[in-house]
Amino acid sequence: MKLTRRESKTRRHRRIRGKVEGCAERPRLAVFRSNEHIYVQLIDDTLQQTLVSASSLEPDLKTKLGSGSNCQASIEVGKLIAARSLEKGISKIVFDRGGNLYHGRVKALAEAAREAGLDF
Repeated sequence: MKLTRRESKTRRHRRIRGKVEGCAERPRLAVFRSNEHIYVQLIDDTLQQTLVSASSLEPDLKTKLGSGSNCQASIEVGKLIAARSLEKGISKIVFDRGGNLYHGRVKALAEAAREAGLDF
């Protein structure tokens, strides 16, 4: 049986979420990638609460980038989420790629967040 791309992504996402859980000490960095933008959140799964979020729709990033669907936008969002999480005193996280392959925009975001000071 051949799976569609959406079904494959959903299966990967469920498999990842079975293993990855964020807590107060190490919140989960959840990535959502659409065709036009990229969104990230730091989530504490024990409290079911979003601690920090960032996206390529941020007004200052939107004017600076032009397009939210390229690797440069992902790099800027990665730097932004790292800066906001470090302001709140969060440096250790667990990475949840949301069923996306660790390639392209997702990889660029993760590497930018690592370089900006997040540990995962």
